[in-house]
Amino acid sequence: MQTDRELVLGLIEACHEAIVIHADDLCELDRAIGDGDHGTNMRRGCEAVYLDRERLCSLPLPQAIETIGMTLVMSVGGASGPLYGTLLIEIGRRLGTRENEADFATILGEAVDAVARRGRAHAGDKTLLDVLYPVQTEMVRQSALINIAKRAEVSAQLTADMKAMRGRASFLGDRSIGHVDPGASSCALLTTAICRYLREYRPA
Repeated sequence: MQTDRELVLGLIEACHEAIVIHADDLCELDRAIGDGDHGTNMRRGCEAVYLDRERLCSLPLPQAIETIGMTLVMSVGGASGPLYGTLLIEIGRRLGTRENEADFATILGEAVDAVARRGRAHAGDKTLLDVLYPVQTEMVRQSALINIAKRAEVSAQLTADMKAMRGRASFLGDRSIGHVDPGASSCALLTTAICRYLREYRPA
């Protein structure tokens, strides 16, 4: 069975690789409806976590997740840092107070709701929530990891049909329609990377 240290290190490396490889693609998406720096911001945050990976791996899993969230808040620019940071901070705190870590779908749902409150956004507003909520639904269904990843990817693509209601993209109004939300895209990339890594050591 994989230790917390191995799990944290593996997930950090998987997420770092996914964002570094696709950083330019995320910037390209963001240039269409935002500042064009989402990929740069996400890469900076993931690199900050990656550089601190040895210390993070020495922490219990809940504390490691919460600390990664705090790092993202401090290192990722724009709205993404607080949103991703809130997600992980809330997950870490809830994992640390629950005796049964198996009910991760409930923990994730509570954390996603916290992200929605932080961003004052809802499903359908063309944000990363449009990936997080479907992913949480798949987890409630106890779907296989490959299906969770697929749902994340499809959900990100579906944001192209949505009108942005939050953030800089909302200033474009109807002109935001036809473009995939960069935050949703990075969320799908991270979800896919996590699912792929988990399948390697715990087939589902």
